[in-house]
Amino acid sequence: MSQRIGDLVGQGGRSFSFEFFPPKDEVGEAQLWAAIEALEPVRPTFVSVTYGAGGSTRDTTVRITERIARETSLLPMAHLTCVGHTVAEIETVLDAYEAAGVRNVMALRGDPVAGPRAPWTPTEGGLTYAAELVELVRSRAAFDIGVAAFPEGHPSAASLDADADVLVAKAEAGARFAVTQMFFRAADYFSLVDRVRARGVDIPILPGIMPILNLAAIRRQGELIGTSVPDEIVSRIQAHADDPAAVRAEGIALAAELCEELLEGGAPGLHFYTLNRSKATLEIFSALNVTS
Repeated sequence: MSQRIGDLVGQGGRSFSFEFFPPKDEVGEAQLWAAIEALEPVRPTFVSVTYGAGGSTRDTTVRITERIARETSLLPMAHLTCVGHTVAEIETVLDAYEAAGVRNVMALRGDPVAGPRAPWTPTEGGLTYAAELVELVRSRAAFDIGVAAFPEGHPSAASLDADADVLVAKAEAGARFAVTQMFFRAADYFSLVDRVRARGVDIPILPGIMPILNLAAIRRQGELIGTSVPDEIVSRIQAHADDPAAVRAEGIALAAELCEELLEGGAPGLHFYTLNRSKATLEIFSALNVTS
């Protein structure tokens, strides 16, 4: 029987996990499996595989997640979104995961094909909110459920309090843990945790970590998802603007500092956005001198 991530994260130890995305071609797939092979010895608590915008990578996500479950020692969590899918199609995906022995699902509303700031249009015969997807997955006893959290608020949220209400609703629907979007200020993470705890919900919230290896790329992504890069971090990165190696080293150092502050402040673990590469994540681990 596959382990449940909610149990593992809730046991009080530190969770370390890695996120991958479905590759677009054979070269990308080779890179992904090289990263998985390099990171497997670190013995993460779990690994997750994302869903493309608009549900565009459904089949590849299912295939990669099944292969991780079948061929590695890693505990996989599959992302599942509402976008572009009817309830019947979602049930079919869950059937495939259950048959493959995948028992952990990240239930997301998901982003429209045009991106996270595009207007949301529900699929006919589908679902509108992540909490509805949580309820659907929860109706099948086989699965443990994680959800997304947003330290700076989801781009479509009316306020940080409204955003916290959404996370609480997902927990009440059956989610057992949450993983945050990337962020760069520990205070934003701890404020989110405080808002959720003030609402009487003790769901574990894992902070999502993305090292800044390319400032322009991170800024573009941050603008899309509502994550800001603080001025003090920009200054530290730009001080090495003429030296790509130094920029990378500073980005690793900044990520390690953030991780240390989060763990010292009581975060239950760390979730690394790997971009299907292992080197940066392993360098952060080395700087932290931590193991799972």
